[in-house]
Amino acid sequence: MISEQFFASRELASQAAAARISSAIRDSLVDSAETAIIASGGSSPEKCYESLADTALPWNRVHILISDDRCVPVEHEASNEGMIRRLLLTKHADTANLVPIYKQGLTPSDQCRILGEQLDSLPSPFSISLLGMGVDGHFASLFPDFAGLENGLDERGEDQCLMVETAASSFPRISLTMATLIQSRETLLLFFGDDKREIYESAKRPDSNFPISRLLQQEQTPMRAFWAP
Repeated sequence: MISEQFFASRELASQAAAARISSAIRDSLVDSAETAIIASGGSSPEKCYESLADTALPWNRVHILISDDRCVPVEHEASNEGMIRRLLLTKHADTANLVPIYKQGLTPSDQCRILGEQLDSLPSPFSISLLGMGVDGHFASLFPDFAGLENGLDERGEDQCLMVETAASSFPRISLTMATLIQSRETLLLFFGDDKREIYESAKRPDSNFPISRLLQQEQTPMRAFWAP
């Protein structure tokens, strides 16, 4: 079952998403010394991150794991890590513990091995996973033309992350798999625009082949969908 909220503006949707994430963090920290969340890249969550950075929370007890990233230096404009550092790890949230998903100089196998070790040390389950979606129906870096897509979408798969190379992306990427992403108390899908709303509505149908369909139709983790034009 998907809980849906459609907003009149992106600003309102972003503020609501920030409030939901804040609430999830607070709830987790009632019974745990630390918690972890999953944060996505792209332009959709930018205002949400700015709102979160303005929110007073015990951020030093929060680990932030990135859903996916391009294999570029953090200073590169295409780096999700760089964007999250600029917009979220500021103001109140500057003491949060960011877990990078890409490190320069490592082979793909070493990248995933080290990330897997880091994942095993994080508080579990995650408080919340914030994800977006593309106009091709991808989420994280699980693109429709990715040769390893079925592995990435396997809810019970053993791989925690994958190296992704597709024609849809100018850069190689590293992505968490769906098996990892749904290890959360809930997943929040934040997306904007009429084109993505059309994809979303189509993806909810049982016969849909969009990657996002598998996320929407899984039953392990409760889903929230926040949309604005």
